[in-house]
Amino acid sequence: MINGPALTRAQRTQRRARRVEEARRDLVDLRGDLAPRPGEHGLHRAARVEDAVKGLAGSRLRRRGYHARALAYPGYGGPGWVRVFGRVLLGREDTREESARDQDRTLRGWRNFLTVPVAGAEVTVRIGGQERLVRTNREGYVDERVDIDLPPGVHEVVLTVGPEAPQGAELPPEVELVEDDTEGGAEIPAANAVRHSGSARIVVVGPDPVTGLLSDIDDTVVVTRLPRPLVAAWNSFVLDERARVPVNGMAELYRQVVAENPGAPVLYLSTGAWNVAPTLSRFLQRSGYPEGPMLLTDWGPTNTGWFRDGAAHKRESLARLARELPQVRWLLVGDDGQHDPRTYAEFLAAAPERVAGVGIRRLTPAEQLLAGGHPLSAPATPEHSPVPWVTGDDGYEILHRWYRAGVLRAP
Repeated sequence: MINGPALTRAQRTQRRARRVEEARRDLVDLRGDLAPRPGEHGLHRAARVEDAVKGLAGSRLRRRGYHARALAYPGYGGPGWVRVFGRVLLGREDTREESARDQDRTLRGWRNFLTVPVAGAEVTVRIGGQERLVRTNREGYVDERVDIDLPPGVHEVVLTVGPEAPQGAELPPEVELVEDDTEGGAEIPAANAVRHSGSARIVVVGPDPVTGLLSDIDDTVVVTRLPRPLVAAWNSFVLDERARVPVNGMAELYRQVVAENPGAPVLYLSTGAWNVAPTLSRFLQRSGYPEGPMLLTDWGPTNTGWFRDGAAHKRESLARLARELPQVRWLLVGDDGQHDPRTYAEFLAAAPERVAGVGIRRLTPAEQLLAGGHPLSAPATPEHSPVPWVTGDDGYEILHRWYRAGVLRAP
């Protein structure tokens, strides 16, 4: 380590005074952020605390040269529209060498949750030669339905945040290149404003009838043993992402569904947080699962409480898919450790024409004990099902049962 020149006593005093003033300003901002604002009477206090803390962190990070970075997540669409997912976070611009080096490091789950979102950021969405301007929500997320007519297949969407100024352009210091909309955040200096883009795939489903695959993630494609709090925290925050274990035979099952149904949309529905989306994407790719958009939730307090309702998230997502993609009949895959059988049964009763079949993975007694606190699972099969409803210990057993039921063509 190379030490710089020693500071004089006056310089040390000046630096301490500057830090004290920064801390005083941060406390004033934090106190103001905790107070309800006009129109925020319905915002839960937990959400206001979260916003205040993130605003404080954002203010400090900006003073240290951090800027807004756009992340794009895979999305889906249909005739005349697409659904775009993304997020804007504060970060530094990494070099290619640094990015390659990070890929070789041990990646612990907790790093995914140490993020500071940018609320209210203007994001340019580019897809199919067209542009749309959208804004992030209070958690920095983009979840927008964009009206655009694209042919069926895979398309690229690019999300961009930052100034329109050309690289190397010198502007007066009073010009504000990037508007800072984060509550409690500091103004972004023009010299630090950086234009940043992220891209992802969008799967557009055609108007013709097709069979699609909708899968749970936790304990269905990856062994996580949720929602037992301590085990969930270990898997989400501590475990090396490369140590995650896929469920036996599930990748083969999904690949067979895609092989028999060309153009079939594949979506992954989970109560997991968007923070782990990159980790889950890498896991699915390494384990041989078909690519597809993920429908996840936010991590942290909501506008009305401390935690989100995972079962409600799944019910609402299923109902939305039925409305948006009426031409798709879904093969639903989940496990009997949480609420998947009940959620799928409710969806089947409400829209039987939208379901082609159901496959439920049976957890082992040990997994049931960790997931639900007892070694016995709840009934995973309804008394009367208008579509083939099968259960199995792994993907191979579900595959063979779907063969026998005629859901898939036996080789």
